[in-house]
Amino acid sequence: MHRLLQRQIKRFLKDAPLQSEEFATFLDAVSEAYNQSDSDLGTVERSLVLMSNELNEANSGLRNELAEHKKTEQALLKEKEELRILINKLEETKNQLMQSEKMASIGQLAAGVAHEINNPIGYVYSNLGTLEKYLQDTFELLAIYEQAENAITDDEVRTKLTSSKARLDIVFLKEDLPSLMIESKEGITRVKKIVQNLKDFSHLDTTDQWNYSNLHIGIDSTLNIVNNEIKYKANVIKNYGDIPEVECLSSQLNQVFMNLLVNAAHAIETQGTITISTGKSNDEVWVEISDTGKGIAPEHMQKIFDPFFTTKPVGKGTGLGLSLSYSIIAKHNGRFEVRSKLGEGTSFRVWLPVKHVQENSQPTQGSAKTKT
Repeated sequence: MHRLLQRQIKRFLKDAPLQSEEFATFLDAVSEAYNQSDSDLGTVERSLVLMSNELNEANSGLRNELAEHKKTEQALLKEKEELRILINKLEETKNQLMQSEKMASIGQLAAGVAHEINNPIGYVYSNLGTLEKYLQDTFELLAIYEQAENAITDDEVRTKLTSSKARLDIVFLKEDLPSLMIESKEGITRVKKIVQNLKDFSHLDTTDQWNYSNLHIGIDSTLNIVNNEIKYKANVIKNYGDIPEVECLSSQLNQVFMNLLVNAAHAIETQGTITISTGKSNDEVWVEISDTGKGIAPEHMQKIFDPFFTTKPVGKGTGLGLSLSYSIIAKHNGRFEVRSKLGEGTSFRVWLPVKHVQENSQPTQGSAKTKT
């Protein structure tokens, strides 16, 4: 008999005997029902345990799958960020290449124009020298004629000669023509110098050949090219040190000097000073261009070499000058040092190795030190 049934019978009947056989049969049926119930309950429990295990396994699988999805999502986000950075770098490189190509095209045009101008200037300069000698000879002959003037006995001829001398103002011509020749020679000499500076500045390193170059000559030729940007706003002071020639791509360094000089001029609002200094330390040389302009705000110092970053008014700057300059100096395995203070001015110092050493990788932008 089922234990629960026995407990209930004992509770109500105590030790009294069963009343009839039919009641005993009833109790057996109830006991069987209890036993069947226990069996069904065990089956249900086992089913619940099995279902619980299956649910746990399913939950574990879902958790694993969710974790994999998260890993995949993170990997995709990382890849997306890397692609974004790569696209930005490619865009920067494209813009720098376009700017470089633009400068190269301008350089080619300038070199061609300078070459074409140089030949006729040579003719003019040579002819001025010859003309000056001819004038000297003519004046010598005219002096002899003037000495012989008193020997002319024909009054009509003498009167005509005196009248012509007065009409042509020979005395003034004798005084003014030498001055005109001197001024003309000075003018053509200045033009020759400008053309030569243009040729020096625009000399193209099309084969990327590294040659030793005098940086002072490059700075001077660049100063003459950008003189119109500077002469109305700043006095230029040169503090050139004793530096050796540097193995470099000279025209590219001239672009750097041009960008720094033009930026210095633009930073000066009314009248100021631009100081160009050079020096040497160990196996490096440095070129520093300082201005007494308005300075750079501290929050902008970390952005000045970023492509398209500019504090100039719209239409006055592209934001590529310093970015391109940074790339050129990095190509030379050099570095920038920048100091600036609002209201007092800015100094850019360019460090370059005397001898170029080819490296597999270029310095990162962190090599440009900025100080306020």
